[in-house]
Amino acid sequence: MKPNNQLEIRDAEKSEYALIERVTEVAYAEYAKRMPQSFWEVYRPHVLATLRETGPVQRLVAVDMTGIVGSVLLYPPLANAYEGVAVTTPIPEVRLLAVVPKGRGQGAGTALMKECVRRARRMGATQLGLHTMEVMQVAVRMYDRVFLQSNEYASRHRHNDLLNSP
Repeated sequence: MKPNNQLEIRDAEKSEYALIERVTEVAYAEYAKRMPQSFWEVYRPHVLATLRETGPVQRLVAVDMTGIVGSVLLYPPLANAYEGVAVTTPIPEVRLLAVVPKGRGQGAGTALMKECVRRARRMGATQLGLHTMEVMQVAVRMYDRVFLQSNEYASRHRHNDLLNSP
């Protein structure tokens, strides 16, 4: 934990994986009310299965003085970030950005995304992929801010298309 509500972005420890699941469940609970129930019943188990996957993924957490308030997954280029779908992309991919309600408005989501951008650049990437949905309006606005503040072009596509950031 960080003193004085200072935010730290770091790699998650294996012992924190269950807590990351809980953080993601709490953060995504609001979508259950906004999505059709039939979609949510398929989506929620898929989210949890993704969090439990092993493989070449960086698990990042945002930590403040209360503990973990956010998390995100960053897949390297050509990794299969979408289990069960035979699709790989030549760019790093962001998945399942989550910030608990009590941690929102404190910059945790933005800090996690900026760290993903920094790490993607370190991989030699000029683009960063992510998928989002209309119901995730707060996240969509934050993605736009992160990329526009970085003087990068962001072409945001809904659902299963990539967000390109040259």
